[in-house]
Amino acid sequence: MATVDEIRKIRLKKLEAIKKSLLNPYPEKTKRTHKIAEALAGFSQLSRSKKEVVLTGRIRSLRGHGGSVFADIEDGTGKIQAFFKKDGLGEKEYEFFLKSFDIGDFIEIRGILFKTKKGEKTAETAGFKMLAKSLLPLPEKWHGLQDTEERFRKRYLDLIFNPEIRNKFEKKTLIIKGIREFLDKEGFLEVETPILQPIYGGAKAKPFKTHLNALDMDLYLRISPELYLKRLLVGGFEKVYEIARCFRNEGMDRSHNPDFTQVEFYWAYADYKDLMKLTEKLFAVLLKNIFGGLKIEYEGQKIDFKPPWPRIEFSQLIREATKINLEEINLTTLKKEAGKMGIEVEKGEGKSEIADKIYKKYCQPKIIQPTFIINHPAGSAPLAKQLEGDNDQKLARFQLLAASFELANAFSELNDPLEQRKRFEEQEKIFKEGFEEAQRMDEDYIAAMEYGMPPAAGFGMGIDRLAALLTDSHSLREVILFPTMKPKDK
Repeated sequence: MATVDEIRKIRLKKLEAIKKSLLNPYPEKTKRTHKIAEALAGFSQLSRSKKEVVLTGRIRSLRGHGGSVFADIEDGTGKIQAFFKKDGLGEKEYEFFLKSFDIGDFIEIRGILFKTKKGEKTAETAGFKMLAKSLLPLPEKWHGLQDTEERFRKRYLDLIFNPEIRNKFEKKTLIIKGIREFLDKEGFLEVETPILQPIYGGAKAKPFKTHLNALDMDLYLRISPELYLKRLLVGGFEKVYEIARCFRNEGMDRSHNPDFTQVEFYWAYADYKDLMKLTEKLFAVLLKNIFGGLKIEYEGQKIDFKPPWPRIEFSQLIREATKINLEEINLTTLKKEAGKMGIEVEKGEGKSEIADKIYKKYCQPKIIQPTFIINHPAGSAPLAKQLEGDNDQKLARFQLLAASFELANAFSELNDPLEQRKRFEEQEKIFKEGFEEAQRMDEDYIAAMEYGMPPAAGFGMGIDRLAALLTDSHSLREVILFPTMKPKDK
C-alpha cells in the first residue's frame, strides 16, 4: 500500500498533467444549478422532464465497471450517485476522468437524473469539470477514530467523516440564533463592546495581556463585556445584550476553554428574581423550537427543563453536604476545614472563594436537574447587590445548573458607586496579596455610576456549555470548532 507521501507525489503529477492540458484545476466559478438536496427533492419532476442539471461536490467514492464508473458526490446538503459512461462521454473525456480524478477531488457534473435498476437515484454525466484537485488522500479509518486529540486538530476531517459532529455545530448555530431572536422579541438591543480593554473586569479571572504599539499602551483581552454593557444602562438604554467572545488565561478542562462564547444581557428596573422567570421562559422557547420539547438526555441522564425549577440557597447546599455553617464560621476555621477536605487555599482567598471551592467539589457534581442556586455569600461577586434584610451576608444572585454544568450566573446589579469603590478597593488588596483572579479598580466605571445607574439585573450564560449539554457532548471541545490545543511537537 502506498504511503501518504507517495500518493501526494502521484497526485502532484496528475495536477501537472491537468495544467499542461491548459485546464484550470482550481477554476474561479461553477455553474451549479441545484444543490444535491434540491435535486433529490425534485427528482421525480427533473427525471421525467429529462431537464439537465449541474451539480457540484466532493468525490467520496469511485467504483469502476468495465466501460463505466460510478461515483458518490457529496456537497453540504447531501450525497448523490454519478454515472460516468465511456459511450456517453466519449473515449477521450472518459480517459481524462480516469487519469485525473481521485477520491477527495471537487467536481462539477452536468447531466440528467435517472434511477438505476436497483432504484438508486443517479445523475448520468454528460460533462464534467474539475473544481479543486486534492493532493492528500482522505483517511480510510477516520470515522470512529478514538484519538479525540487528532479529531480536534483536524476538525475539517472530523466534519467530512462524522455527520453527527457537523449536526452538533448546526444545532449550536440554531441555539445562538434562538437566543438572539428571543432577546430581540423581549425588547433587548444587541450591541458590541470592546474586546481589547485597558482594564479587564466583570469576572474573577486572569486575563491575556497584549500591547498596542500605536498608543504605546498595554491592553487586555476581555474576560467579560459586563462593565461596558452597564455603562450603557447609565447612558439610558434599558435592555442591552451582547453575544461575546471572551478570553480567560486559566485552567482547561471539559467545561473550560481559554476563549469561549457567552451571552450577557442587562435589564434596567428588574431584579434577579425577574431574571429567573425570564431564564425559564428562554429555555422553554429555545428547547421547544429546536428540540421539540423540554426533555433532553445527557450522558444517559434524563433532564427535564419544565418550569418552575427548584431554588436552593448556596449556604444550605454547603451545610447539607459538609455540616459547615457559612454564616457562623470564621475565615481561619474555614481554611482549616478546607485543608481537611484536601482543598488548596491560595493567597488572598477569602470565605467566599473557599466556600466556592467546597461547593464545586461536594455540591455541584450532584445537581442534575435544572436548579437555581441562590443567595451566595457576600464577597463572591463584587458587582452584585447585597440581599436586603439579611445582615449583608448574602447577595441577590443565582447560578443555573443542569447536569452538573454551571450554565448561567446572574444577579441584581450593584448601583451604589460608593459601595462599588469599596468593593474594588477590597479586590485590589487581595490582588496585591497574590490572588491573580481578583477584579481590578475601574475608575471610569465608578465615574459612570456616579452619574446615576438605574437598578438593574444582569445575566451571563456560557453558550459553549449550553451547546455541549443540549447536544449530549461530554466536553466543550466537542462544540468548539477549533478548540485551543497544544502544538503536537510540544
